[in-house]
Amino acid sequence: MSGWLDSAGGHAEEGEGHEHRSRWPLIAAVGAGLLYLGAGFFFVGLDLVPVVIPAGLAVVGALGLLAGLFGWAYEAFVGPAAGHGGHADRYRTTMILFLASDVSTFSAGFIYYAFVRAGAWETSHELLTPLVFVNTALLVASSFTIHYGHHALEAGDRRKFIGLLGATLALGVVFLVGQGYEYYELLVVEGFSLTSGVLGSAFYGLTGLHGLHVALGVVLIAIAFGRSLRGEYGPGHDTAIRTTSLYWHFVDAVWLFLVLVLYVGASV
Repeated sequence: MSGWLDSAGGHAEEGEGHEHRSRWPLIAAVGAGLLYLGAGFFFVGLDLVPVVIPAGLAVVGALGLLAGLFGWAYEAFVGPAAGHGGHADRYRTTMILFLASDVSTFSAGFIYYAFVRAGAWETSHELLTPLVFVNTALLVASSFTIHYGHHALEAGDRRKFIGLLGATLALGVVFLVGQGYEYYELLVVEGFSLTSGVLGSAFYGLTGLHGLHVALGVVLIAIAFGRSLRGEYGPGHDTAIRTTSLYWHFVDAVWLFLVLVLYVGASV
């Protein structure tokens, strides 16, 4: 991941022929594995092991995953070596492979929803509200702003690039605020929670997973925005913007599918 986050901010020639090997991907991968293992034991294996074991695995895994992600972000965007690397095509390919693996994660949630929707559907709730349409419009608009911002960067229009990248960041933040408000309305006002039947678990599982991806995307865009203000990107030196843009478009596409399947599907 340190590869697809690399910024190549004007120093690509310095990194040719040099293979940078990072420990953070391994740390994040091991952390994620322990987190999933702990969660699996908690839900299906409490009759086999004491509860302290899955809880400990989940905590250690979560800390390892967070440490790996923050280590990646620091190494690729903030640290002294950030931006000192070539191999832009390899970074884009790595991003595509990462997103392909991420499809499996979301697919598992959607398959779970499809199974419970086809089976005993014992509960329903009105999820399709005006706020959902507003949030969808914000996220779709953010895909356009980051896309045309990248085009402006390639054309050498730095001011337009910074403005559109800043607009993307603002739209992403407002989307997260909107989702937080939606959760407040559902949880506090309407009493619709994770334990409200299979619809509740499917809704919060899928929207929470997507919200986590949006939050990570906002962090990446915020770091890229800060570096763009320092003039660290330009035509031909845009690997971080290109790869982050791919990630952001993926997050937007998942949201559209989620709205159709979950929000609209729950109302049918």
